[in-house]
Amino acid sequence: MCGIFGWLLPPDRQPGRNVLESLTNRLAHRGPDGSGFWTGNTENGSYEIAFGHRRLSIIDIEGGAQPMASDDGRIVLVFNGEVYNYVELRDELKGKGHVFRTASDTEVLIEAYRAWGLDALPRLRGMFAFALWDSRSQRLLLARDAFGKKPLFYSQYGDGIIFSSEIEPLIRFPKIDNSLEPGAIGHYLLNRFVPGPSTFFRGVKKLPGGCLAVWEDKAFRAARYFTPPIATARPDVRELRDAVHLFKDVFDDAVRLRMRSDAPFGAYLSGGIDSSSVVSAMVKYSSTPIRTFAVGFDEEKYSELGFARLVARQMGTNHDEVVVNSENFREGWSEAIVRRGAPVSETSDIPIFLLSKHASKTVKMVLTGEGGDELLGGYPKHRAEGAVGLYQSIMPQAFHESIVAPIVRSLPYGMRRTKIFFAAAGERDFTNRMRYWFGGMSIKNRDLLLGKPLSSEPPDRFPFSMDAGSNGRRTMFFDQTSWLPDDLLERGDRMMMAGSVEGRMPFMDTELARLVARLPDKFLLGGTGGKLVLRMAMKGTLSEAIIHRKKASFRVPISGWIQGPYQAFVREQLTGASALTAHIFERKVVARLVDEHMAAKQDHDKILWSLMNLELFLRLFKPGGC
Repeated sequence: MCGIFGWLLPPDRQPGRNVLESLTNRLAHRGPDGSGFWTGNTENGSYEIAFGHRRLSIIDIEGGAQPMASDDGRIVLVFNGEVYNYVELRDELKGKGHVFRTASDTEVLIEAYRAWGLDALPRLRGMFAFALWDSRSQRLLLARDAFGKKPLFYSQYGDGIIFSSEIEPLIRFPKIDNSLEPGAIGHYLLNRFVPGPSTFFRGVKKLPGGCLAVWEDKAFRAARYFTPPIATARPDVRELRDAVHLFKDVFDDAVRLRMRSDAPFGAYLSGGIDSSSVVSAMVKYSSTPIRTFAVGFDEEKYSELGFARLVARQMGTNHDEVVVNSENFREGWSEAIVRRGAPVSETSDIPIFLLSKHASKTVKMVLTGEGGDELLGGYPKHRAEGAVGLYQSIMPQAFHESIVAPIVRSLPYGMRRTKIFFAAAGERDFTNRMRYWFGGMSIKNRDLLLGKPLSSEPPDRFPFSMDAGSNGRRTMFFDQTSWLPDDLLERGDRMMMAGSVEGRMPFMDTELARLVARLPDKFLLGGTGGKLVLRMAMKGTLSEAIIHRKKASFRVPISGWIQGPYQAFVREQLTGASALTAHIFERKVVARLVDEHMAAKQDHDKILWSLMNLELFLRLFKPGGC
């Protein structure tokens, strides 16, 4: 796991070696173990190619330094991530006559490209973002892993290109347009994040997961090489026992591959079924106790530490914990925004950041349970989508808007899930309904807050392009192509790397995704709490208390903190004289949201969290035009 930065630029736009080194070193938290730099030119001398690398040494610690060049100098690579099946690929390439000088997955990626060109990408079972210069074809290749676990941002600069693992080095590059992207705030309020390929900055774009981009002959083009299998696969596994057997085999293999490391590693353990399943599989392949790490809160009803301890005792792990309170949460908040290059959309980002800083004292890499819900249909919304169709078939939209919706809005403070369900169920448009499920604002309320109507058309229609299969499967496709890469996996990368820890996610394995796409809905959404195939696979391995534990989102007690220790801070940030968002939002609407929440009349914690983070983001980054 590393940080990469670089460019391909004409001579009159090259800022020099000092800028390359200084902006690469902005990524030192991603790679505290060392740095490397390389520069070259196109054949005609019209462009300079520059690569910078910050390394977190995990595989082939002595021989894997980057940027790495092929033996003949034709190919130069700068690479962030891991190719988990590099051992198998290396053996296959050796059989084709390729010679290796190191034991690194970086060199395997170079030789895989030499052997198969762009067709190497679907063969990679891993997480990655890389830039590769091919001097023979005079081509720069940028690529990102199938699900978008590793980030890659870029700026088109004239007919050149600049790229980076994070946004901050790009907006510090000379003359890059760092003004706010038009429409970004509107999309942020609807989704609680800005959907790719857009970012908050006009001059910075995000290469989507499962995509590659090529610069060649002064032209830059992007293309998709991976689509989640759930979009096209037809369920063909008929028996539950067969599904469970197949799932166990592929899942265990996904965990085994991700345990390949030459550095100390462990696992993040919440006590939920996803992370507990990962730890149970790790125990099978380790001759020593696994190190596990958990994070919780002083407020007991929000803390999962008890469940994590239960699993740790059962699995015999060396277990460690971090307790987050309102004070240390505030201390990590600003840095989390800087690392994201955007407002922090999820309160859980900051506890993960604090846990990673603590874990990095003893390990360099952890396995986590991220992606289990999105792959296997574990959220209540996946099952509720079936009821939405029934509700809409019997409930006229006019009746919902005039009778049901006002009643639901008046429900008391504690009925969050009921309010979200009816808000989503009343929305006929699939795109808007996906936003409702995660508590984003309605278009009407967003426009009321902004004081004007804005477009709600997403920057990319791909996450909404699956037009076959059940609504539950269409929702999982959206999650795998938008919610994951644009939000949850950004937490998994940015917050862990901010603490200098690599996070590996077995549920985000492409072979596992291919298998799961073959399973019928009843094996995914069936049973209490969904994820039936996983719960059945864990019988006899995990305790019944964990297998049948009710789904509990990783929630931070932010609602109470806003009403308590953060009250003055929130009012100053959002309604004070120095509020930067005051010229963006209607002051009376913001004041009402704050007052209603403080008085416990309504629970506005999600929108207030979004507004506070936007305010802090504007103060920290000072984008042009604000």
